[in-house]
Amino acid sequence: MDVVTSTDESGVPARQTAAARRSLPDFRDVAEATAEKVGVCTRPLIMKVFDPVAGRNNYVGVPCKATLESVCKPCATRNRFLRITQCREGWHMETEPEVEPQEPTETQIDLLTARSDLFGTYQQAKQDGDAEMMAAVRDVVAELDDEMKESGFRGRLPDLDRESKERRKRSTRRRQDAPNLPRRKVSKHTIGQQFAGKFRPSMFVTLTLPSYGQVQSDGSPRTAGTYDYQRAARDIVFFAQLVDRWIQNLRRVVGYNVQYWGTVEPQRRGAPHLHVALRGAISHKIIQQVTAATYFQVWWPRFDPEDEIYPADVVPVWDPQQTTFVDPDSGAALLGFDDAIDVLGGMDEWAPAHVTRFGEQVDSKGILGGTEEATRHIGYMTKYLTKSINEVLEPETQRAADHYERLHAELQHIPCSKNCPVWLRFGIVPLGATEKTVPGRCRGRCHRRDLLGIPGKRTPNSRQWSGKTLPDHQADRVNFVRQLLAEYGIEKPDNPNLRYSLVKPGDKNCPPRDHIIMASIVQRIAWRAEYNRALLDAGPPDELGISAIPEAA
Repeated sequence: MDVVTSTDESGVPARQTAAARRSLPDFRDVAEATAEKVGVCTRPLIMKVFDPVAGRNNYVGVPCKATLESVCKPCATRNRFLRITQCREGWHMETEPEVEPQEPTETQIDLLTARSDLFGTYQQAKQDGDAEMMAAVRDVVAELDDEMKESGFRGRLPDLDRESKERRKRSTRRRQDAPNLPRRKVSKHTIGQQFAGKFRPSMFVTLTLPSYGQVQSDGSPRTAGTYDYQRAARDIVFFAQLVDRWIQNLRRVVGYNVQYWGTVEPQRRGAPHLHVALRGAISHKIIQQVTAATYFQVWWPRFDPEDEIYPADVVPVWDPQQTTFVDPDSGAALLGFDDAIDVLGGMDEWAPAHVTRFGEQVDSKGILGGTEEATRHIGYMTKYLTKSINEVLEPETQRAADHYERLHAELQHIPCSKNCPVWLRFGIVPLGATEKTVPGRCRGRCHRRDLLGIPGKRTPNSRQWSGKTLPDHQADRVNFVRQLLAEYGIEKPDNPNLRYSLVKPGDKNCPPRDHIIMASIVQRIAWRAEYNRALLDAGPPDELGISAIPEAA
């Protein structure tokens, strides 16, 4: 049956085809578009909230906290604003981040004393072979551990059965082909030097990987046959470790605990490069010297193409009796990763499997805090945070697309960790291998096509950068908005006693996701109206320094 929805110029009803009807937006499309307009998460996680004071349950939508616009634009935008705040607050700090260590409480001391007594009882039962006593002690220790965590304890508690492993010793002598670096004792302070009694500049540095061959404007190599894809792929996999080593060397040279905040982005050729903000003024000569002398050695078994034992469809198989992978023809058990390291460690000449270095191109610049230039550089670093690597590297030509595919194919033959299933292609059983491990197929970030091998965080930063985590920055924004609203008679009380839990499958009281989205839209519009009314009463936003609060609150 044809549906008539409009008329033509002569007034005759126009016919609408089935294809045209299918192209019309449905309720979900309109709801997501409305949610994006008002800044509400488009794919919320439904949580069950219990109020112990009122004694009733409620269902709310919790933001998905996605960092990519292709997944959820409002959440990605909010995350980018938090990153901008984090970068701005820590880049030009005038005082050391305040970290006041808390003294252990008497309750924690008593709990640890009781746990120590149980540890001795457990060890004695272990020597006597009393399995029943060991199980009883484990149950009591588990209860004590829960009480310890609730008391405000951080970190991990030692396991009752944990045994210390023998640490492998390896030479720390620097390579002969790398220049030496001056070394100072690293002090604990993180604030840079002040000039003329009032200026305390900081640095903006860009680091890149070396050249693997000449490339064209679209990122594809001029001559694909001479482009070093193997070295390019390996440098991508170990780029994060190289950055960590660069920061370590920089701190040893300048003599203080340099704090950093950076973003990792892909170049057009597919190689990652780092934009990093450093707190404190460091000369360009020192940065160049540290960059030239920094390298990272991969002390693993060799994984060259000629060392690949199972390159085709013939792969090792899992033997349930030996609980390991064996050769498909002979049935002999393969060598484990630790065993392979022990064999190589006993050799007189054990060369690293790969050495990663930075390229010669190094850019550094001093930036003063509170200037337009500082704001511009922060925006430049966070420009692509809401886009995936695959979206940034959208191929412009077929040559560029072929280049990215070949680089991804090379990454499939490089182990990304000690647990990578790619090791099975080289006749080595990775750590933690089970019957579910598929030889040669790894789900790690280095082997994903949408990331093109770029591992680690997109925004690496040091712990003492701003003294706060992203949740801390978000809590500061929420508290600021609540205080502003309270000054003008709008109270938004915080109920810390609410208990959140995931909605179980089959919960008949849980409303549909569409209803949750509509409720979030209504709530967001009401909050925005209250906030705007408070801003009008408070005065111009620039005087309060809250111009970015509405987008990130």
